Amino acid sequence: MTGQGQRMLKRTVRRSRQLSAESIAKDLQTWCGLQMSPTTVCRELHGMCFHGRAAASKLYITKCNAKRRMPWCKAHRHWTLEQWRRVLWSDQSHFSVWQSDGRV
Repeated sequence: MTGQGQRMLKRTVRRSRQLSAESIAKDLQTWCGLQMSPTTVCRELHGMCFHGRAAASKLYITKCNAKRRMPWCKAHRHWTLEQWRRVLWSDQSHFSVWQSDGRV
C-alpha cells in the first residue's frame, strides 16, 4: 500500500471510528480508486495501531436515583479515609447463600 493510500485510510478512520472494514474498503474505492479487500483494510489498520474495541457497558442512572444521589454525596463528602475503609463494597462481600443443612 502506498503512503497516500495509508494517509487516506487513516483519515477515513479518524473521521468516523464506527465504520466497518467493508465500508472503509468501499469508501477508499469510491474516493481514491484503491481496490482493497476488507481483510487488507484490517491488516493495515492493525499496522497503524487501530484496533476494534467493544464499548464498556455503563449503568443507566434514573432521574429518581440521580435525585437521591446528590444528598447522599453531600452528606458523605467530608468522610475521612478511615471511614471509607469501614464500608463493605459489593465486590468484597463473601457470604454463603446455603445453610449447613442445604436450605436456602
